[in-house]
Amino acid sequence: MTSAPNSQASLPENAAPLPDIACLHEFWAAHGNGGRQLQPQVERLLLDTLGIGNKQAYFALYGGLDFDQFRHWIVETAGLPDPVLVSRFHSWLYELPLEPEAQAQIAVIDDMEPVLDDAQMRLWNENGFVVLPDAIPAEEVAAVRDLVWAEAGGTPDHTDSWYASREDGIMISCYQHPALELARRSLRIRKAFAQLWGTANLWVTIDRVGFNPPERPDYPFAGSDLHWDVSLARPIPFATQGVLYLTDTAADQGAFRCVPGFHRRIDKWLDSLDGTPPRSVDLGAQQITVPGKAGDLVIWRQDLPHGASPNRAASPRLVQYVNFYSPDLETNPRWL
Repeated sequence: MTSAPNSQASLPENAAPLPDIACLHEFWAAHGNGGRQLQPQVERLLLDTLGIGNKQAYFALYGGLDFDQFRHWIVETAGLPDPVLVSRFHSWLYELPLEPEAQAQIAVIDDMEPVLDDAQMRLWNENGFVVLPDAIPAEEVAAVRDLVWAEAGGTPDHTDSWYASREDGIMISCYQHPALELARRSLRIRKAFAQLWGTANLWVTIDRVGFNPPERPDYPFAGSDLHWDVSLARPIPFATQGVLYLTDTAADQGAFRCVPGFHRRIDKWLDSLDGTPPRSVDLGAQQITVPGKAGDLVIWRQDLPHGASPNRAASPRLVQYVNFYSPDLETNPRWL
Protein backbone atom coordinates (compact mmCIF):
# COMPACT_ATOMS: atom_id res chain seq x y z
CA MET A 1 0.00 0.00 0.00
CA THR A 2 1.21 3.56 -0.65
CA SER A 3 2.43 5.27 2.50
CA ALA A 4 3.08 8.93 3.13
CA PRO A 5 6.51 9.99 1.89
CA ASN A 6 9.05 10.98 4.48
CA SER A 7 10.24 14.49 3.70
CA GLN A 8 13.41 13.77 5.68
CA ALA A 9 14.12 10.51 3.83
CA SER A 10 17.59 10.00 2.44
CA LEU A 11 19.23 7.17 0.58
CA PRO A 12 21.96 5.03 2.09
CA GLU A 13 25.38 6.40 1.25
CA ASN A 14 26.16 3.48 -1.06
CA ALA A 15 22.88 3.70 -2.99
CA ALA A 16 23.16 4.49 -6.68
CA PRO A 17 21.77 7.93 -7.56
CA LEU A 18 18.95 8.43 -10.01
CA PRO A 19 20.39 9.22 -13.47
CA ASP A 20 19.47 12.45 -15.21
CA ILE A 21 16.11 12.02 -16.91
CA ALA A 22 14.58 14.66 -19.15
CA CYS A 23 11.46 16.44 -17.87
CA LEU A 24 11.78 15.10 -14.31
CA HIS A 25 12.48 18.54 -12.83
CA GLU A 26 9.67 20.02 -14.92
CA PHE A 27 7.29 17.35 -13.60
CA TRP A 28 8.33 18.10 -10.01
CA ALA A 29 7.85 21.84 -10.60
CA ALA A 30 4.44 21.35 -12.23
CA HIS A 31 2.97 19.63 -9.18
CA GLY A 32 2.96 22.03 -6.29
CA ASN A 33 6.09 24.00 -7.14
CA GLY A 34 4.89 26.70 -9.49
CA GLY A 35 5.81 25.15 -12.82
CA ARG A 36 3.81 24.61 -15.99
CA GLN A 37 2.08 21.32 -16.66
CA LEU A 38 3.78 18.86 -18.97
CA GLN A 39 1.89 17.49 -21.93
CA PRO A 40 -0.14 14.49 -20.71
CA GLN A 41 1.73 11.94 -22.84
CA VAL A 42 5.13 13.23 -21.71
CA GLU A 43 4.06 12.94 -18.09
CA ARG A 44 2.63 9.46 -18.60
CA LEU A 45 5.73 8.15 -20.36
CA LEU A 46 8.01 9.72 -17.78
CA LEU A 47 6.27 8.06 -14.84
CA ASP A 48 6.01 4.67 -16.54
CA THR A 49 9.71 4.91 -17.43
CA LEU A 50 10.48 5.57 -13.77
CA GLY A 51 8.26 2.66 -12.68
CA ILE A 52 6.04 4.96 -10.62
CA GLY A 53 2.23 5.08 -10.50
CA ASN A 54 0.78 8.51 -11.18
CA LYS A 55 -1.18 8.67 -7.93
CA GLN A 56 1.96 7.69 -6.03
CA ALA A 57 3.89 10.54 -7.59
CA TYR A 58 1.18 13.13 -6.93
CA PHE A 59 0.84 12.01 -3.32
CA ALA A 60 4.58 12.24 -2.78
CA LEU A 61 4.90 15.70 -4.30
CA TYR A 62 2.01 17.19 -2.43
CA GLY A 63 3.74 15.93 0.70
CA GLY A 64 6.23 18.75 0.22
CA LEU A 65 9.33 16.99 -1.09
CA ASP A 66 12.03 19.18 -2.58
CA PHE A 67 13.56 18.03 -5.84
CA ASP A 68 16.46 16.09 -4.32
CA GLN A 69 14.11 14.40 -1.87
CA PHE A 70 11.78 13.52 -4.74
CA ARG A 71 14.65 11.93 -6.67
CA HIS A 72 15.57 9.91 -3.57
CA TRP A 73 11.95 8.88 -3.07
CA ILE A 74 11.77 7.57 -6.63
CA VAL A 75 14.77 5.27 -6.10
CA GLU A 76 13.53 4.12 -2.68
CA THR A 77 10.10 3.38 -4.13
CA ALA A 78 10.83 1.85 -7.53
CA GLY A 79 14.58 1.34 -7.71
CA LEU A 80 16.65 2.60 -10.61
CA PRO A 81 14.83 2.72 -13.95
CA ASP A 82 15.77 0.42 -16.81
CA PRO A 83 18.49 2.32 -18.74
CA VAL A 84 17.20 0.98 -22.07
CA LEU A 85 13.72 2.31 -21.29
CA VAL A 86 15.24 5.66 -20.30
CA SER A 87 17.06 5.78 -23.65
CA ARG A 88 13.79 4.97 -25.44
CA PHE A 89 12.07 7.82 -23.60
CA HIS A 90 14.79 10.26 -24.58
CA SER A 91 14.74 9.04 -28.19
CA TRP A 92 10.99 9.57 -28.36
CA LEU A 93 11.14 12.96 -26.63
CA TYR A 94 13.89 14.37 -28.82
CA GLU A 95 12.83 12.54 -32.00
CA LEU A 96 16.10 10.62 -32.23
CA PRO A 97 16.71 7.11 -33.59
CA LEU A 98 16.43 4.30 -31.08
CA GLU A 99 19.64 3.05 -29.52
CA PRO A 100 20.75 -0.42 -30.70
CA GLU A 101 19.76 -2.12 -27.43
CA ALA A 102 16.26 -0.67 -27.67
CA GLN A 103 15.97 -1.73 -31.30
CA ALA A 104 17.06 -5.26 -30.34
CA GLN A 105 14.43 -5.54 -27.59
CA ILE A 106 11.67 -4.48 -29.97
CA ALA A 107 12.97 -6.83 -32.67
CA VAL A 108 12.59 -9.79 -30.28
CA ILE A 109 8.86 -9.11 -30.09
CA ASP A 110 8.55 -8.46 -33.81
CA ASP A 111 10.21 -11.79 -34.59
CA MET A 112 7.97 -13.88 -32.32
CA GLU A 113 5.23 -16.07 -33.72
CA PRO A 114 1.74 -14.61 -33.13
CA VAL A 115 0.14 -15.49 -29.81
CA LEU A 116 -3.32 -14.43 -31.01
CA ASP A 117 -4.51 -16.52 -33.95
CA ASP A 118 -6.68 -15.41 -36.86
CA ALA A 119 -9.90 -16.40 -35.10
CA GLN A 120 -8.96 -14.36 -32.03
CA MET A 121 -8.09 -11.37 -34.17
CA ARG A 122 -11.46 -11.60 -35.93
CA LEU A 123 -13.19 -11.64 -32.55
CA TRP A 124 -11.11 -8.66 -31.51
CA ASN A 125 -12.21 -6.69 -34.55
CA GLU A 126 -15.85 -7.71 -34.07
CA ASN A 127 -16.23 -7.47 -30.29
CA GLY A 128 -13.48 -5.06 -29.26
CA PHE A 129 -12.04 -7.43 -26.68
CA VAL A 130 -10.02 -10.64 -26.67
CA VAL A 131 -8.85 -13.20 -24.10
CA LEU A 132 -5.23 -14.32 -24.12
CA PRO A 133 -5.26 -17.70 -22.32
CA ASP A 134 -2.37 -18.73 -20.09
CA ALA A 135 -0.80 -15.30 -20.39
CA ILE A 136 1.75 -16.19 -17.69
CA PRO A 137 2.60 -19.58 -16.13
CA ALA A 138 0.67 -20.92 -13.17
CA GLU A 139 3.53 -20.44 -10.71
CA GLU A 140 3.76 -16.76 -11.68
CA VAL A 141 0.01 -16.34 -11.29
CA ALA A 142 0.33 -17.85 -7.80
CA ALA A 143 3.05 -15.35 -6.88
CA VAL A 144 0.89 -12.39 -7.86
CA ARG A 145 -2.18 -13.91 -6.18
CA ASP A 146 -0.25 -14.30 -2.91
CA LEU A 147 0.82 -10.67 -3.15
CA VAL A 148 -2.76 -9.46 -3.62
CA TRP A 149 -3.96 -11.47 -0.63
CA ALA A 150 -1.17 -9.95 1.47
CA GLU A 151 -1.95 -6.41 0.30
CA ALA A 152 -5.67 -6.96 0.90
CA GLY A 153 -4.92 -8.07 4.45
CA GLY A 154 -6.94 -11.23 3.99
CA THR A 155 -6.64 -14.99 3.72
CA PRO A 156 -8.69 -17.35 1.55
CA ASP A 157 -9.95 -19.36 4.54
CA HIS A 158 -11.15 -16.47 6.72
CA THR A 159 -14.17 -14.85 5.12
CA ASP A 160 -14.33 -11.88 7.48
CA SER A 161 -10.80 -10.88 6.46
CA TRP A 162 -12.08 -10.15 2.96
CA TYR A 163 -13.98 -7.10 4.11
CA ALA A 164 -11.34 -4.81 5.57
CA SER A 165 -11.89 -1.10 5.02
CA ARG A 166 -10.23 0.05 1.77
CA GLU A 167 -9.83 3.54 0.35
CA ASP A 168 -10.10 2.75 -3.36
CA GLY A 169 -13.03 0.36 -3.62
CA ILE A 170 -11.92 -2.78 -5.42
CA MET A 171 -8.52 -1.28 -6.28
CA ILE A 172 -5.42 -1.79 -4.13
CA SER A 173 -2.59 0.72 -4.46
CA CYS A 174 0.26 -1.72 -4.89
CA TYR A 175 2.46 -0.69 -7.81
CA GLN A 176 5.94 -2.11 -7.15
CA HIS A 177 6.80 -5.72 -6.40
CA PRO A 178 8.83 -8.36 -8.22
CA ALA A 179 5.69 -10.44 -8.71
CA LEU A 180 4.02 -7.62 -10.62
CA GLU A 181 6.95 -7.43 -13.02
CA LEU A 182 6.31 -10.99 -14.23
CA ALA A 183 3.34 -9.99 -16.38
CA ARG A 184 4.80 -6.60 -17.27
CA ARG A 185 7.89 -8.29 -18.71
CA SER A 186 6.16 -11.31 -20.23
CA LEU A 187 7.10 -11.70 -23.90
CA ARG A 188 3.83 -13.54 -24.55
CA ILE A 189 1.82 -10.60 -23.20
CA ARG A 190 3.96 -8.06 -25.01
CA LYS A 191 3.42 -9.91 -28.28
CA ALA A 192 -0.36 -9.91 -27.81
CA PHE A 193 -0.42 -6.15 -27.36
CA ALA A 194 1.98 -5.72 -30.30
CA GLN A 195 -0.45 -7.62 -32.52
CA LEU A 196 -3.35 -5.44 -31.43
CA TRP A 197 -1.44 -2.17 -31.76
CA GLY A 198 0.39 -3.11 -34.94
CA THR A 199 3.74 -2.25 -33.38
CA ALA A 200 6.07 -3.63 -30.71
CA ASN A 201 7.27 -0.16 -29.76
CA LEU A 202 5.04 0.01 -26.68
CA TRP A 203 5.27 1.12 -23.05
CA VAL A 204 3.93 -0.89 -20.14
CA THR A 205 1.75 0.93 -17.62
CA ILE A 206 2.60 0.91 -13.93
CA ASP A 207 -0.80 0.04 -12.55
CA ARG A 208 -2.43 -1.50 -9.51
CA VAL A 209 -4.08 -4.76 -8.46
CA GLY A 210 -7.68 -5.50 -7.60
CA PHE A 211 -9.62 -7.37 -4.93
CA ASN A 212 -13.38 -7.74 -5.38
CA PRO A 213 -15.01 -9.81 -2.61
CA PRO A 214 -18.54 -11.22 -2.77
CA GLU A 215 -21.28 -8.76 -1.97
CA ARG A 216 -23.06 -9.03 1.36
CA PRO A 217 -25.62 -6.76 3.07
CA ASP A 218 -23.00 -4.71 4.90
CA TYR A 219 -20.55 -4.67 1.96
CA PRO A 220 -22.13 -3.75 -1.39
CA PHE A 221 -20.18 -3.79 -4.64
CA ALA A 222 -17.46 -1.15 -4.37
CA GLY A 223 -16.65 -0.88 -8.06
CA SER A 224 -18.08 1.39 -10.76
CA ASP A 225 -20.86 0.95 -13.28
CA LEU A 226 -20.14 0.59 -16.99
CA HIS A 227 -17.88 3.48 -17.90
CA TRP A 228 -15.10 4.77 -20.12
CA ASP A 229 -11.68 5.89 -18.88
CA VAL A 230 -11.22 8.16 -21.88
CA SER A 231 -12.89 11.32 -23.12
CA LEU A 232 -15.77 10.68 -25.49
CA ALA A 233 -14.92 13.84 -27.42
CA ARG A 234 -14.09 12.77 -30.95
CA PRO A 235 -11.97 11.47 -32.42
CA ILE A 236 -11.50 8.88 -29.68
CA PRO A 237 -7.95 7.55 -30.09
CA PHE A 238 -7.32 3.84 -30.28
CA ALA A 239 -5.89 2.39 -27.08
CA THR A 240 -6.17 -0.75 -25.00
CA GLN A 241 -6.74 -1.76 -21.41
CA GLY A 242 -6.21 -5.12 -19.75
CA VAL A 243 -6.92 -7.22 -16.68
CA LEU A 244 -5.16 -10.44 -15.68
CA TYR A 245 -7.28 -12.95 -13.75
CA LEU A 246 -5.39 -14.43 -10.79
CA THR A 247 -8.11 -16.93 -9.89
CA ASP A 248 -10.58 -18.92 -11.95
CA THR A 249 -13.29 -16.29 -12.37
CA ALA A 250 -16.89 -17.24 -13.09
CA ALA A 251 -19.32 -14.95 -14.88
CA ASP A 252 -20.98 -14.02 -11.56
CA GLN A 253 -17.70 -13.63 -9.64
CA GLY A 254 -17.00 -9.99 -10.41
CA ALA A 255 -15.86 -10.82 -13.93
CA PHE A 256 -14.96 -8.15 -16.45
CA ARG A 257 -18.03 -6.82 -18.26
CA CYS A 258 -18.43 -4.77 -21.40
CA VAL A 259 -20.78 -3.98 -24.28
CA PRO A 260 -19.29 -6.05 -27.11
CA GLY A 261 -18.90 -4.41 -30.48
CA PHE A 262 -19.75 -0.95 -29.17
CA HIS A 263 -16.62 0.49 -30.78
CA ARG A 264 -18.19 -0.14 -34.19
CA ARG A 265 -21.27 1.96 -33.44
CA ILE A 266 -20.09 4.50 -30.88
CA ASP A 267 -19.98 7.36 -33.40
CA LYS A 268 -23.59 6.84 -34.50
CA TRP A 269 -24.62 6.39 -30.88
CA LEU A 270 -22.99 9.67 -29.86
CA ASP A 271 -24.66 11.42 -32.80
CA SER A 272 -28.05 10.10 -31.67
CA LEU A 273 -27.93 11.48 -28.13
CA ASP A 274 -29.19 14.98 -29.02
CA GLY A 275 -27.45 16.64 -26.11
CA THR A 276 -27.96 13.87 -23.55
CA PRO A 277 -24.72 13.42 -21.56
CA PRO A 278 -23.34 10.11 -22.85
CA ARG A 279 -22.15 8.94 -19.45
CA SER A 280 -25.68 9.22 -18.07
CA VAL A 281 -27.07 6.61 -20.48
CA ASP A 282 -27.66 3.17 -18.99
CA LEU A 283 -26.17 0.51 -21.30
CA GLY A 284 -26.52 -2.32 -18.81
CA ALA A 285 -29.05 -4.25 -20.90
CA GLN A 286 -26.40 -4.71 -23.61
CA GLN A 287 -23.54 -5.86 -21.37
CA ILE A 288 -21.96 -9.28 -21.12
CA THR A 289 -19.53 -10.68 -18.56
CA VAL A 290 -16.31 -12.40 -19.58
CA PRO A 291 -15.32 -15.31 -17.32
CA GLY A 292 -11.84 -16.79 -17.43
CA LYS A 293 -9.25 -19.06 -15.89
CA ALA A 294 -6.44 -18.03 -13.59
CA GLY A 295 -3.75 -16.65 -15.88
CA ASP A 296 -6.12 -15.44 -18.60
CA LEU A 297 -5.64 -11.86 -19.73
CA VAL A 298 -8.64 -9.88 -21.00
CA ILE A 299 -7.69 -7.01 -23.31
CA TRP A 300 -10.23 -4.49 -24.57
CA ARG A 301 -10.42 -1.29 -26.58
CA GLN A 302 -10.73 1.86 -24.50
CA ASP A 303 -13.81 2.96 -26.46
CA LEU A 304 -15.82 0.00 -25.09
CA PRO A 305 -18.02 0.76 -22.07
CA HIS A 306 -16.68 -1.63 -19.47
CA GLY A 307 -16.11 -2.35 -15.80
CA ALA A 308 -15.83 -5.01 -13.14
CA SER A 309 -19.14 -6.55 -12.14
CA PRO A 310 -20.69 -7.22 -8.73
CA ASN A 311 -19.38 -10.43 -7.19
CA ARG A 312 -22.30 -12.72 -6.37
CA ALA A 313 -20.25 -15.89 -6.06
CA ALA A 314 -18.61 -17.44 -3.01
CA SER A 315 -15.01 -16.21 -3.29
CA PRO A 316 -13.19 -12.98 -4.22
CA ARG A 317 -11.99 -11.95 -7.65
CA LEU A 318 -8.26 -11.14 -7.65
CA VAL A 319 -6.65 -9.37 -10.63
CA GLN A 320 -3.65 -7.43 -11.84
CA TYR A 321 -4.18 -4.57 -14.27
CA VAL A 322 -1.79 -4.94 -17.21
CA ASN A 323 -1.63 -2.72 -20.27
CA PHE A 324 0.70 -1.41 -22.96
CA TYR A 325 0.41 1.70 -25.12
CA SER A 326 2.13 3.52 -27.93
CA PRO A 327 4.33 6.49 -27.03
CA ASP A 328 2.48 8.37 -29.78
CA LEU A 329 -0.93 7.88 -28.17
CA GLU A 330 -2.75 11.21 -28.20
CA THR A 331 -5.06 12.51 -25.48
CA ASN A 332 -8.06 14.64 -26.34
CA PRO A 333 -7.80 17.79 -24.19
CA ARG A 334 -11.60 18.18 -24.08
CA TRP A 335 -13.33 15.90 -21.60
CA LEU A 336 -16.78 14.65 -22.55
